[in-house]
Amino acid sequence: MPRAQTVASGLQHPWAVAFLPEGRFLVTERPGRLRVVEPDGKLQAPLAGLPEVAAGGQGGLLDVITDSDFPRNRTIYFCFSEPGKGTANSTALARARLAPDLKRLEDVRIIFSQQPKYGSTLHFGCRIVERRVDGRPDGTLFLTLGDRFSRRDDAQTLDNHHGKVVRVGKDGTVPRDNPFVGKPGALPEIWSYGHRNGQGATWGPDGRLWMHEHGARGGDEINRPEAGRNYGWPVISHGVNYDGSPVGSGRSSQPGMEQPLHHWTPSIAPSGMAFLSSDRYGPGWKGNLFVGSLKFQYLNRVELKDGKVVAEHKLLEDVGQRMRDVRQGPDGLLYVVTDSPNGRLIRVLPN
Repeated sequence: MPRAQTVASGLQHPWAVAFLPEGRFLVTERPGRLRVVEPDGKLQAPLAGLPEVAAGGQGGLLDVITDSDFPRNRTIYFCFSEPGKGTANSTALARARLAPDLKRLEDVRIIFSQQPKYGSTLHFGCRIVERRVDGRPDGTLFLTLGDRFSRRDDAQTLDNHHGKVVRVGKDGTVPRDNPFVGKPGALPEIWSYGHRNGQGATWGPDGRLWMHEHGARGGDEINRPEAGRNYGWPVISHGVNYDGSPVGSGRSSQPGMEQPLHHWTPSIAPSGMAFLSSDRYGPGWKGNLFVGSLKFQYLNRVELKDGKVVAEHKLLEDVGQRMRDVRQGPDGLLYVVTDSPNGRLIRVLPN
């Protein structure tokens, strides 16, 4: 079995990790800080230049990725809960340039802001994936957006961004081939809808977007969102509400609504998602999907065959913290951040 090597500790509710040149890391902390972590684990002071963050509950500074051309353009993308009037907030996506001295962000610009803003500290979603076509970045980004919990019925209507996956250009423009462009009453950024709260997403080896989303009591799902498709929430679910009552129709399927590739019932509370493309862990691991469990505090290794889950394996159960994000690093190894007041950045070492 692989083992956990702590790279850095003392992080306050870290949410995501991205990789910088020369063995450095970029880590978000949910209270609203973005830090460079040195290869030896030293935490640099929080970067200057972040926009105001509505930190509280599940909200704060959330996902971060580096641009595929980062060595040339030093561009990063991050998403966070953006404050509005009064207690209202929503998920926003920003781009910025990391200064050469690694101390601040420059040219920060909000390129997407979820509408409408709403007073809630729940269900922000917020995973970012760079889209590829024929293996190359196409200049657009996917962003998962939560249903804001008490606005869950919005996930079935197209006049808002709640419970959606959206796709925008890296400059914030709307791609002309998005499925709802030009459709009356529909917001053009929407890619797919009927989602609950997606906190894991990645680009798959099959050249498609993969994501997972939280159910309520059970019904956590793995989906591969396709353009214009409806993924059912809150009309159908493989779980039930927190009080045990049926979700929506009480059914797990309905014509016109997509079925998940896989669901977890009872819920594992998934967060973070990555495919392993390296050979660092020996036979049988390459091509596996890795998902963090918040609820049960383990890293889940998911074996797939012909697009179906055939086996699952619990890893790092001895860490004792909630697994918030998992990524494959440039060295081919897996890295995890743990959601805790004393959170850790962990390197997963092969046996």
